[in-house]
Amino acid sequence: MRRRSNSVRTNIRLAQTTWGVLPRTALHSLRKITRVFGLSVALGDIQLIDGRWYVTHTGLLRMAQRRRCHGIRTSLQEHVSDPIAGRWVFKATVYKTPDSEGFVGFGDADPSNVSTLVRGAELRVAETRAVNRALRKAYGIGLCSVEELGWPSASPKPSDNHTGSSKSCASNGSKNGHPRLRDQLCLLIRKYELDPTLVKRYAADFCGTETLRDASRDLVEAFIFTLAEEAAKDRAALVCKLNSYNQLEEVKS
Repeated sequence: MRRRSNSVRTNIRLAQTTWGVLPRTALHSLRKITRVFGLSVALGDIQLIDGRWYVTHTGLLRMAQRRRCHGIRTSLQEHVSDPIAGRWVFKATVYKTPDSEGFVGFGDADPSNVSTLVRGAELRVAETRAVNRALRKAYGIGLCSVEELGWPSASPKPSDNHTGSSKSCASNGSKNGHPRLRDQLCLLIRKYELDPTLVKRYAADFCGTETLRDASRDLVEAFIFTLAEEAAKDRAALVCKLNSYNQLEEVKS
């Protein structure tokens, strides 16, 4: 009991350090998630995105190992897959014990529902999604997994340009006719709760242009890849880097 209480306190402390002050509902959910599933913020088992908790592939595998999962079998569903179109469908079966009938989950991926960062790896994404769904069924985890989240691929409607999220990222490639890059950047900003203004300053500095809208598509793609990598590896360090651009702006003014 004491060990669980320590885990809860540690998770809450790390979560508030990573994502700032959390609403009461998020804290309540985090306590339950920690006690029931033993997921760890420090080890990247869960992520907070748009105020909701999501489990990660790493977290699901660690939990399956702790509970001595007997095995996981995956198989490509060739009859519904389309290699030419880059669409793949996998079936995953999780066996909790040697005599278990298995818990089945399906996962699909194609260029329209994966991040540009993993474009070309749809087959592996589909298998990961299938495994995640099967593990969540096997161990009764109601949280959606991060890897199962789809990514927008269609261009936003004209009316979308008046929304708050579009305003904060309006210059992130949309002026060059790259709405997908802009959407990708907006998702990263929301996922890791970054300051949009500071991200744009960092992007302009990275691309060597006055504003992000002046950068080439290749440079914008490279920046998005770098930002995602830095955020996933060490969000706190990335936030410090972004804050430095705010300090530079204050010095200039």
